Amino acid sequence: MYFVSDAILKINQLYCGMTIEAIQKEVNDALIEQVSIDSFQKETIIDHYKQTAQSYVKVEQSVAVLTNYQDNYSYIFAGAFGSVFGLKSGSTYINSAFEDDIFNKIHSDDLLERHVLELRYFHFLKTLSPEDRYKYSTHSYIRTRNADGIYKYITHRTYFLTSMSNGIIWLALCTYSPCPEQNPRKGIEGKIVNNENGEILPAAEYIHCDKMILSEREIEILREIAVGKGSKEIASELYISPY
Repeated sequence: MYFVSDAILKINQLYCGMTIEAIQKEVNDALIEQVSIDSFQKETIIDHYKQTAQSYVKVEQSVAVLTNYQDNYSYIFAGAFGSVFGLKSGSTYINSAFEDDIFNKIHSDDLLERHVLELRYFHFLKTLSPEDRYKYSTHSYIRTRNADGIYKYITHRTYFLTSMSNGIIWLALCTYSPCPEQNPRKGIEGKIVNNENGEILPAAEYIHCDKMILSEREIEILREIAVGKGSKEIASELYISPY
């Protein structure tokens, strides 16, 4: 007998922020490949994007995370909004491609959906030429616990920045900013957006990426989770046991 709980456990093991090694493995498989690049050239490019992230945060007073997937480290830049995550204004270097200090403040259900969306996004980018990857970013609303222990929606986005010479994704930028709309939602309303015209990319154009990660049945359950359905509701609709 197939159990929803078993599938959710596997999905969580792959994507949930509490099992960071599993996420790193999936991201590594999707993104990382050893490519030599002149160290001076590398630092010049990274400095350029660090300045870009800092300028964005200065204007928006938000939070931006510049991630180097090839060398597995990140820079967190925080404006006044960083206080939501317990971050001080300024920049912080972390020896990881994953911003745990931020993830720990995000509702576990939304964190799961956020990881799934981002992995789908990166798998989708791999199907495009490096020149076309700039056209797309992710957009979602995620619940974050504030200092009073209350969950509030914030806006989250992920942007592709640049690739290595062989086309492997190298740098990406995640942003976290205030969300003016606090109405209840089903799921994070995650989407991939065309930056040039604002159009939402039809899910059919990237949903096939799930086949690289999960079984057909697990993908079916994942789709139900993504629209905010619970274990019992999913079990009833798919005629399987919830536990």
